[in-house]
Amino acid sequence: MNNILRFLFVMVLCVGLGNAKIWGKNLVQFKNSVEGKQVNIFCKLNNKQLFVVFLEPGEIYDHWFHGQFVTTNKMDCDIRELQYKLVRIRAFQGASGSFDHGKTNYWDIREDGIYFTHGKDIPKLEYKW
Repeated sequence: MNNILRFLFVMVLCVGLGNAKIWGKNLVQFKNSVEGKQVNIFCKLNNKQLFVVFLEPGEIYDHWFHGQFVTTNKMDCDIRELQYKLVRIRAFQGASGSFDHGKTNYWDIREDGIYFTHGKDIPKLEYKW
């Protein structure tokens, strides 16, 4: 019984130190800040196609999901600007499925590249075109 309580305590502590919420859905948000240009976003979660979306300038797309409990959740996305610029990003990666609840990743697609924040800080350039 003590081992179970220790495990639960460590799990709650780890989730509390991150930006996760216990049993909450994860959010990956994309915003197109490229003036006058549409962007195409194609994403896979754990190598399975999730969504394809076309964002007009100023548009935002939110994707909410529950991670798989046992595996490490990885969301990879190809972001293409219609002038054939292409960037492949890791839009989401969890430590393990049991801790992948309620995380938020915000991606801002700009003229010079792709910016990232968890929502607490100013977005920083993560990927260049």
